[in-house]
Amino acid sequence: MVAAVAVGAFAAAGAAQTVQALGGPSQSASDEVMPLAASAPDGAAAFGVGGDEAPAAPQIIPVAKTVDAASEAQKLAKSQQIVEQREAAEAERLRPKFVSPAQGTFTSGYGGRWGTVHYGIDIAGPTGTPILSAADGTILEAGTASGFGLWVRVLHDTGEVTVYGHVDSYSVSKGQRVKAGEQIARMGNRGVSTGTHLHFEVWESDGGLKLNPQTWLNARGIVV
Repeated sequence: MVAAVAVGAFAAAGAAQTVQALGGPSQSASDEVMPLAASAPDGAAAFGVGGDEAPAAPQIIPVAKTVDAASEAQKLAKSQQIVEQREAAEAERLRPKFVSPAQGTFTSGYGGRWGTVHYGIDIAGPTGTPILSAADGTILEAGTASGFGLWVRVLHDTGEVTVYGHVDSYSVSKGQRVKAGEQIARMGNRGVSTGTHLHFEVWESDGGLKLNPQTWLNARGIVV
């Protein structure tokens, strides 16, 4: 084996001399091939691995978040509006749809009285006692009336009309919308009256048949 290596070296030297003899380029020190692994750092760099320093961590660049103040304010306002609408709907659902027209003492009912027909019921109380709309509706009339002194009439969404007579004063006007339980007048002693009270009637329609107010109220859960 040693002999083979020696022979190879001799042949290589001969080939080099032949090239030089023919005028070919001679090999200089700069033409020598340096081993890649001549030093550990250079070798590592050549193959992209190893080295004395660990690879640098990726740099994270913070990005500022832009907040549109006007848009956020709109969102808050919309949210508040939704909450208020829900609360209003719930209050509307829970509020009473029928109420007693006044608090006081029941003194007279519907029917014959003193040789005539009494078309309403009477509820007595102190002057100024609040008189309330018995149900949702629209004010048909508020003002003077023969025999009643002053009265208020309310047209309800069902077509019926309620009448409030002998009132001392009223706080509504024609065409105004009112809800059940809303104050429309105060109890008085005007017109043909023997004491402070509310005369309350229920008509089937404007100018129609006069119903028994006590029966009408009772059918709607109101006891007087």
